[in-house]
Amino acid sequence: MAWNEPGGNSNNQDPWGGKRRNNGDRKGPPDLDEAFRKLQESLNGLFGGGKKRGGDGGGRTSKGGGYGLLGLGLVVLAAVWLYSAVYVVDEQEQAVVLRFGKYYETVGPGLNIYFPPIDKKYMENVTRERAYTKQGQMLTEDENIVEVPLTVQYKISNLQDFVLNVDQPEISLQHATESALRHVVGSTAMDQVLTEGRELMASEIKERLQRFLDTYRTGITVTQVNVQSAAAPREVQEAFDDVIRAREDEQRSRNQAETYANGVVPEARGQAQRILEDANGYRDEVVSRAKGEADRFTKLVAEYRKAPEVTRERLYLDTMQEVFSNTSKVLVTGGKGGQNNLLYLPLDKMIEGGRSSSTGAASTGSNAAANEASARAAADLLQQQTRTRESR
Repeated sequence: MAWNEPGGNSNNQDPWGGKRRNNGDRKGPPDLDEAFRKLQESLNGLFGGGKKRGGDGGGRTSKGGGYGLLGLGLVVLAAVWLYSAVYVVDEQEQAVVLRFGKYYETVGPGLNIYFPPIDKKYMENVTRERAYTKQGQMLTEDENIVEVPLTVQYKISNLQDFVLNVDQPEISLQHATESALRHVVGSTAMDQVLTEGRELMASEIKERLQRFLDTYRTGITVTQVNVQSAAAPREVQEAFDDVIRAREDEQRSRNQAETYANGVVPEARGQAQRILEDANGYRDEVVSRAKGEADRFTKLVAEYRKAPEVTRERLYLDTMQEVFSNTSKVLVTGGKGGQNNLLYLPLDKMIEGGRSSSTGAASTGSNAAANEASARAAADLLQQQTRTRESR
């Protein structure tokens, strides 16, 4: 039977150890004040030790209740400690355990346990790439101020060094990044920073930054450095735009000059080569002609020695033929015979008559033939007159 049913409890006591109150026919739950009083006595017995309860219960102490609460507290503390001591490391993470403040071990993925407070753990993701952005005004090699934005991507390669060697490794990364960026920008001209020199700058910054981090032993590996489009400060942006436009005009003029030079220089070289070839041809012609004339003269001397009169006459006729071929009018005077006869040969009319009697095809070859015929006729006439004077 329940304790509060009639006849159910001969001692007439409630579950809290006290006697049941008999207030007539009144029935209901126990008094809350009585319950709190008994709980307070139990706590006093636990911490104050063996204070007796008064009333009808006799001289029993509350030591049993105190030991129970103490055990319950110890169980709760053990559960809390076990909950905080057991931890799980993911596949992308690692954990470093320090025992008494000294490095103890590096823990991989899985379920693990450590012993606080003598142990302390640091758990970080070692595969995720992190990013850091930096932007500031830098002084270039040619003493110009530019604003360079920079993004650094990195990851943790050695968790032990990351935790133990540097107090704040990511702050050290920021300082090293600023130092490397200022060094590289300070040794680069402004036009390289603003235009095509950004890739080379990023490579140099990454190499220098990684060297700094390795020297500090931060356990950080830089995977990528991206130098974004640099620009001038807003205060002098208009002046920089003017400079850029002037440089573009300079480059355009230079390209036009190079185009003109590429068109003129080969032509001039071709003309110079042609002149050289003409000169070489003329030289060869003159030399060959001189050699031919020398050979001809040598042979003519031999013939002259054999027949002087005939050779002399022939040379005279050839000379007159050459002279008359370039003359349109010839005047012939008398010799020593005392007769001053004047002979006029209208070679120009004779040449025109020869042209009119032809078929009308006035070519260079036909003109030369007519001139040669006229010259021969004049030479024959002159020779005949000379012979007549000599016979007289």
